[in-house]
Amino acid sequence: MSHYRAPLETINFVLFDVLGSQCLAKTDRFADASEEIFKAVLEEGAKFCENVLLPTNEPGDRMGAHYDPETKSVTTADGFKEAYEVYRQGGWSGLSASPDFGGQGLPHLLKMVVDEMVCSTNLSFGMYPGLSHGAMDALTEHASAELQEQYLGKLIEGEWTGTMCLTEPQCGTDLGLIRTKAEPNADGSYDITGTKIWITGGEHDLTDNILHLVLAKLPGAPDTSKGISLFLVPKVLPDGTRNDAYCGGLEHKMGIKGSATCVMNFENAKGWLIGQENQGLMCMFTMMNAARIMVGIQGLGLAETAYQVSLDFAKERLQSRAISGPAAPEKAADPIIVHPDVRRMLLRQKVLNEGARAMAYWTGLHLDLSHSLEDQEAREKSDDILQLMTPVVKSFLTDEGFFSIDQALQSMGGSGFTQDWPVEQLLRDARISRIYEGTNGIQALDLVGRKLTMKGGRLAGTYFNALSEILSGVRNEAHKAAAQTFIETLQQSLGWLVNESVKDPEQAAAAATPLLRMFALTTIAVFWAKMAEAATSESVAGSYSQEFLSGKVKAADHYFRLFTPEIQALHAEVCAGKSTLMAFAEAEF
Repeated sequence: MSHYRAPLETINFVLFDVLGSQCLAKTDRFADASEEIFKAVLEEGAKFCENVLLPTNEPGDRMGAHYDPETKSVTTADGFKEAYEVYRQGGWSGLSASPDFGGQGLPHLLKMVVDEMVCSTNLSFGMYPGLSHGAMDALTEHASAELQEQYLGKLIEGEWTGTMCLTEPQCGTDLGLIRTKAEPNADGSYDITGTKIWITGGEHDLTDNILHLVLAKLPGAPDTSKGISLFLVPKVLPDGTRNDAYCGGLEHKMGIKGSATCVMNFENAKGWLIGQENQGLMCMFTMMNAARIMVGIQGLGLAETAYQVSLDFAKERLQSRAISGPAAPEKAADPIIVHPDVRRMLLRQKVLNEGARAMAYWTGLHLDLSHSLEDQEAREKSDDILQLMTPVVKSFLTDEGFFSIDQALQSMGGSGFTQDWPVEQLLRDARISRIYEGTNGIQALDLVGRKLTMKGGRLAGTYFNALSEILSGVRNEAHKAAAQTFIETLQQSLGWLVNESVKDPEQAAAAATPLLRMFALTTIAVFWAKMAEAATSESVAGSYSQEFLSGKVKAADHYFRLFTPEIQALHAEVCAGKSTLMAFAEAEF
């Protein structure tokens, strides 16, 4: 069943009419990334996702990946291997990678948009090449020239894939507890021994080699996170022999069943140090930041598909008559889109999906600007926004992505609960996005514990200045005032947090999750004011249908109606502090 059409019109509107992403072509690094190139790449990406990936999604869920305990090998679902070859031949794996090693060097923002379409059509497939990009980033930033020369080209070309091997049975978030060991050899290599769990793409049949990036501890290293080092451990060694890195089995999961989630056993497997000894945590964050944004995009992509399915269903499903009188008197009943409660669910999906897209793309734009602008101060400001927004994008887009899919299923009634429609799979697939690459609670703690204190607290100031600059171009006074209310409420919450967390650090932890949500809702409020402004500007007249543009203005109105009360409620939750949370003794739960 075809149930996804790449929303290119909405994507282009956000990229070029709202964000002005064509500014990237004015930098030396992205001089070739014109608006025309962006649109051409996205059109081809849409064709690939709709015609190649979408048909493999349902079979991948039904079949899953299969493990052979005798050979310790994994076979992917039917169609995945052929789809991956089309992906590789199309150059998608190296879209934003360094041209020095065979990549196309296009903006990361462009890759984000392609990732959204991939996730909309087959998230399980997208996991295989998706983790390779974190490995590319880590090797590019931290590996020796020798390792880069030996491995980056194959990884970027897609001939090989990569993994991130962090979690162990006894530790997830607290990586200081890892037990995997690295023993140095005379030739400069290391013997890696230990077990890693929940490793996406740890074993599969899409490529001949898999590059595992493994966290381990050297002899005598501190027994904390400050004693972690990062190693490259290939499945196949440079001389062509099989390394002692094997899959010990697959996890049995709620969703993303087409993605091989592996237990990986390393038994004196040969590896090579990436970066400096005991600096693995820093190298890891290079991988994790890219991965966290990618996971946020997963939530957005799945929510977009769910919205399209439920919207089409609501236009076609006939049930009862409109309260105001028959809307389709020639039919036995009216389509359910006439009913206010169905509209309530659909419009919540619409305003959050489109607002979240603007927020995510804005973050991606600043990622590119932080690496391409000539002025150092401007680069630092973009990096401030990127650092602050990374946990917000990851957490909010995955939370709301899941809730949006749930609303889609609800609006479809019993049909949504069956496998006759794709929404139940989307719901199962989306649930993991709120957990991996750092649970959303961890993202909130990262925001209040690290990001808001970085650089002497400068990041929040940069963020608010950027929002004020965006709002300065909005002429609709009602929208500007509504967005300003969000900003002022968030600032009040931050003021409370600063005062109280100095006296008691637990106050910040208690407020972390509602505060992160406030950052997201505030950012989206500003962008809805901006999107409505862009929709009424003369520059877009004739480029979009009148319904497309008027829909943006009405969506902005609806967003402010829905979430102005919530931002006030979240402020009250933040300022309530930890008292009732921490008042319970363990036996009282």
